Amino acid sequence: MALKKVIETKKLSRVFKNGEIEVHALSDIDMLIHEGEFVAIMGASGSGKSTLLHIIGCLDRPSSGEYSLDNVLVNDLDKNQLADIRNQKIGFIFQSYNLLSRTTALENVELPLIYNRTGQFANSKELAKKALDQVGLSDRMYHRTNELSGGQQQRVAIARALVNNPTLILADEPTGNLDSKSSFDIADLFVQLNNKGKTIVMITHEPEIAKFAKRMIYLRDGRILTDKLIENRSTKADAMKELERNPAADNELP
Repeated sequence: MALKKVIETKKLSRVFKNGEIEVHALSDIDMLIHEGEFVAIMGASGSGKSTLLHIIGCLDRPSSGEYSLDNVLVNDLDKNQLADIRNQKIGFIFQSYNLLSRTTALENVELPLIYNRTGQFANSKELAKKALDQVGLSDRMYHRTNELSGGQQQRVAIARALVNNPTLILADEPTGNLDSKSSFDIADLFVQLNNKGKTIVMITHEPEIAKFAKRMIYLRDGRILTDKLIENRSTKADAMKELERNPAADNELP
């Protein structure tokens, strides 16, 4: 049985114009990601990671080339159709969590279902509780988000991304604001979700987090430099042992 294509790009390019100057942020990106993959996208600042994420997430359009998400050609969609595909097919996770601070974890997770226009989520509260349980936060669902730790807030954000059962989880530097231990917890949660069949694409600048994925795509100057399977995948236990051996590597924020 053929694997289902979730992401397919053909000769994808993005050019930004500033007067007479053209900046080629992406050039001829050919990429295929199937259902059930866990892919890390890496690259130095300016390599095109964010531009690619914005196009994959239907937040921006390519200048040329094609992009299909879940076998829907995205190029031809209007703004309303793009908004619908974002709401129905993509679960976004951001570095800064993007939570409402004076509302509970449960209310934050329920929000995408309330805004969903398909009318298919009448039992939004139950679905939100289930999503929080999936990320190990069933005992914190009535806490306001400003009463939670950074790692717990990111788990709320992941539950919010999961709640409408999207085709794709798209994570943009999801551990960027977390200390090492919390980062490994979140990376391990992604592994657990991927093991249950979730397709995950994660942008990260942290090699130790990228190693939790199954596959790594490395960008340089807007092009794919390498695209390969990760042979020695990291686990939470491995990462914690390495941290104990080299505590100076902890990136705990003040």
